[in-house]
Amino acid sequence: MFILGQLLASLAYLFNMIFNILYFLLVIRIILSWFAINPYNEIVQILYRITDPILAPFRRLPLRMGMIDFTPIVAFMALWFVRSFVVGVLSHYAMTLMR
Repeated sequence: MFILGQLLASLAYLFNMIFNILYFLLVIRIILSWFAINPYNEIVQILYRITDPILAPFRRLPLRMGMIDFTPIVAFMALWFVRSFVVGVLSHYAMTLMR
């Protein structure tokens, strides 16, 4: 059972890192939206392909107030909730199995 616990702890750590990278990429996308950039740039295209699936479900909601788009804030909160749930459950079961 110790090995399964270690595996779950490693998965929790991996998911935590993935969510941190997604947060970082969303921040970069937000900052890039303030500047006139070439949307056909390869790096920008990769960034959009990674972050669009996260933002797309929230774009359907009326989250714009004038020039301000609150979609990224709601996406951050949803990512935080999913991260807390997934990492918390994996960590809990890992600790339970390692006892």
